[in-house]
Amino acid sequence: MSDQESSTSASQTEGEMDGEMDGEMKGEEEEGEKHRDSPVPGLSSFSTSLSAVMRIKQKYRAMKKRRQDLALGFAADGPLTGAPPRSSPKIFTFDGLTPSSFSSSVPQRNKRKKRKRVLYPNRGGCRAPPKQERSRAKYCLVLLCAIVFIQVYNAIENLDDHVLRYDLDGLEKTLRREVFGQQGAVEGLLSHLKDYLSTYVHNKPLVVSLHGPSGVGKSHLGRLLAGHFRSVVGETLVLQYYVLHHCPQEADALQCAGDLAALISQMVERAEEEEKIPLFIFDEAEHMHAEILDALLQLVASKQSNEYLNAIYLFLSNLGHTHITKHMLHNSSSISMASSASSSGRHSHLVKELTPILRSTLAKLHPLWTEADILPLGLLEKGHVMECFLDEMTREGFYPDHTNIERLAGEIEYYPEAGGHQYSQTGCKQVVAKVNLL
Repeated sequence: MSDQESSTSASQTEGEMDGEMDGEMKGEEEEGEKHRDSPVPGLSSFSTSLSAVMRIKQKYRAMKKRRQDLALGFAADGPLTGAPPRSSPKIFTFDGLTPSSFSSSVPQRNKRKKRKRVLYPNRGGCRAPPKQERSRAKYCLVLLCAIVFIQVYNAIENLDDHVLRYDLDGLEKTLRREVFGQQGAVEGLLSHLKDYLSTYVHNKPLVVSLHGPSGVGKSHLGRLLAGHFRSVVGETLVLQYYVLHHCPQEADALQCAGDLAALISQMVERAEEEEKIPLFIFDEAEHMHAEILDALLQLVASKQSNEYLNAIYLFLSNLGHTHITKHMLHNSSSISMASSASSSGRHSHLVKELTPILRSTLAKLHPLWTEADILPLGLLEKGHVMECFLDEMTREGFYPDHTNIERLAGEIEYYPEAGGHQYSQTGCKQVVAKVNLL
């Protein structure tokens, strides 16, 4: 049976019950009127009316309770069989509710809330959330950084090994001990050598030109360098070229230039095979002929092949000595201030003042000097000459008497004293000859 039919039957039953209740109430009212019309005294009539009202009220309650029980019966088990259908809507009341049902329907506040369950696919169990995939580019970047670090580290180690091969620390100690009065020039030369020998790959050869007056130690410095490089790279990779000895005649200049170029080519090829850097020292370069200078200019040019770029050329000459002498005599006061701080300060002052002058002067003589780094050597003072005598006398086995050394140093010719300095005209050039006369 549908919901509409059950509601219709309930409403019809309810109408019948209302009709019965109305009929009974009318019968009670008629009895009351009969008693009121009877000639019985007033007390009996009042009690009769009160009892009628009480009965009506009891019947009304009984009918109401019956109607509620019927309504609950229809809601629980459906309408009774054979009952007429009702069309009135179902009315909700709180009469049928009990405290137990009310308490069970309302959730208790003190109960702990259940955690929400995580639902997973049916085919799999409890799985951890998938991790986010990392980009492979990060691993490539880490690998690249590691490779670059290893390459740089190996390059640094190779540079250290390359510098240690030439023992520049030992060379520095030798030059500081053997060369007097030119500590600034020694520091400049060692700086060039360290920068160049720190690697085996170069874009041009190292060309250094030392200029100074006679007797200031140019040839002595060249001999010390040659002896040191022979001990580290071998005899065959060091060349000392004296122009007045190897090519004294100007008529043989062209032949000398060809022979010199062939000799240098053989040495640089041998050095390339042995992975070493050769040293070429040209003493008395002021006597070089133009043909020899042209041949050397082609060899030191940066357009040559790789083996020609890995070489050291050292030129020793007295070109520009007049500029050096004049500058030191006329600016002795400023030189004194620079030399009072350190010898390197004195040399930096000389380089700053004399390099532009010497470069412009030498460029007019030949373009080869424009390819070279200029290092001027200054005049020697009387104290430096005395050190030369002491060293030479010790070598020859003489007792280093200070009085005797001062007497020998006094026999040397000096420029007029300027700014508290007494510079020698010949440097230490006459020291060996005077010691041999003892």
